[in-house]
Amino acid sequence: QVQLVESGGGLVQAGGSLRLSCAASGRAFSDYGTGWFRQAPGKEREFVAVITWSGDSTYYADFVKGRFTISRDNAKNTLYLHMTSLKPEDTAVYYCAKTRRAYGSGARASDFDSWGRGTQVTVSS
Repeated sequence: QVQLVESGGGLVQAGGSLRLSCAASGRAFSDYGTGWFRQAPGKEREFVAVITWSGDSTYYADFVKGRFTISRDNAKNTLYLHMTSLKPEDTAVYYCAKTRRAYGSGARASDFDSWGRGTQVTVSS
């Protein structure tokens, strides 16, 4: 079982940047795709970005394309989300997760099984 712990959230002004990290421990992190989701108050959890196990392919939700970059360092068992040009509507709890299948990918919550507890990102206008 992989355990995931997010960090790096906080309060930032609109137009600012943050980098989220997700530290993994347990089973072979490098064998699984990993992704970021977010959930705003009163809304359902939504897909943000995913990266394959090797890091050679990424996929983003339309609303973050060109602003967010997902990356990973398998040597450090860490996943990242670099967020720029932040908007108030990006305010949410951000979660990292690993794919259910080894060497898998996906953009649905059901494609992922292990989840972190989340880190709060608040963007002020």
